[in-house]
Amino acid sequence: MRSWWAAKLRRTARYARARVSTAERTALAGWLTDAQLFLFDRMQVADRRHGLDVVHALRDVGATDPDLLVAGLLHDCGKGPRLRLSHRVAWSLGQRYGEWIWSATSHMPTFRTGLDGLRNHADRSAELAAAAGCSRRTVELIRLQENPVDKAGEILHAADEAN
Repeated sequence: MRSWWAAKLRRTARYARARVSTAERTALAGWLTDAQLFLFDRMQVADRRHGLDVVHALRDVGATDPDLLVAGLLHDCGKGPRLRLSHRVAWSLGQRYGEWIWSATSHMPTFRTGLDGLRNHADRSAELAAAAGCSRRTVELIRLQENPVDKAGEILHAADEAN
């Protein structure tokens, strides 16, 4: 089993080198609406890459449900364009070592907003997905991504954690 630190370092490296190819982006037009594509395009490149990787992981375990796949792709769309790697690091450290880290970093410029964005990203992502015309089921899978209530949610959560 990988250590927490090894997993976080792997994610940081993936964040730093994240790319989405033109072919990958073009392929999305075949199964997303224009509003959903717009939402995807507004995400930071690292979150777009992560969403694509989650979809690949879902497909690898046999998932074909369009609601689940769209949820996998867009589940982090509410993180916003100003979220930085430093915010993500502080968030992860706070999850691991205690909320005192969030309190200590929230006094630094942009950190209060960044940490609030991470704290509320599931609800914000669900709201944006609903506004983009996603199904009620997709919206709920996104909203409950950290605390799944059914098998599809558990599969989404596992794919998210693995990527």
